Amino acid sequence: MLPRAILFDLDDTLISAYRQPELAWQAVAGEFAAALHPLPAGEVAAAIAASWKAFWSDAERHRRGRLNLFDARIGIVTDAFAAMARAGRPRPPDDLAPHLADRYAHYREEQMFLFDGAHTVVDTFRVAGVKLALITNGTGAAQRAKIDRFDLAHRFHHIQIEGEHGFGKPDTRAYHHALDVLAVAAQETWMVGDNLEWEIAAPQRLGIHAVWHDTIGVGLPEGSDVRPDRIIRSLRELLPAS
Repeated sequence: MLPRAILFDLDDTLISAYRQPELAWQAVAGEFAAALHPLPAGEVAAAIAASWKAFWSDAERHRRGRLNLFDARIGIVTDAFAAMARAGRPRPPDDLAPHLADRYAHYREEQMFLFDGAHTVVDTFRVAGVKLALITNGTGAAQRAKIDRFDLAHRFHHIQIEGEHGFGKPDTRAYHHALDVLAVAAQETWMVGDNLEWEIAAPQRLGIHAVWHDTIGVGLPEGSDVRPDRIIRSLRELLPAS
């Protein structure tokens, strides 16, 4: 049976945006290999990836950082440089950090793409009478640019961006507000997303049916106590069987 409403996440749910940061930092560090010498680019990339993980695993830094990504990335790179120095390795010049952060941002934009079937899936549900909301964290300018780039705005009955509303996932207000706007109950709504806390555990606590988009097929992390109601590898799996 179709739900009355579906709440879709944006980044790494409808579009490929920020998955596998280790590979992205490897590519960026490789471009700066000469400036990073005598340190191997791969070693610098690994240090940045470790700093990235530490930064984004902290809930408060995550909340502040996603509303100012450029400064967050500069801080991540600078912290990586400092960690390398503490380990007795040569420290790259700190003035490289903004250049690495800027290139990382552009690299990510260059690599973004719409997941296969995204338009078809959203349009099919809308034609079927399902109410649709796009709920995304981040700044209004950055997220609106992606929404426009991938022709998503007209496909949703409600678009909710953290930077425009003053609250974002996993704040319960984010889900309650979307449900109120769509005039639906939690029990008749799906949430589709890639983040196990924001789009699975948090909405499940409200009674929303949570679908995890495992875009790279890694499966649930070992020891995870989060159990999605459904796991998909492709957005097309959401469509009812014909």
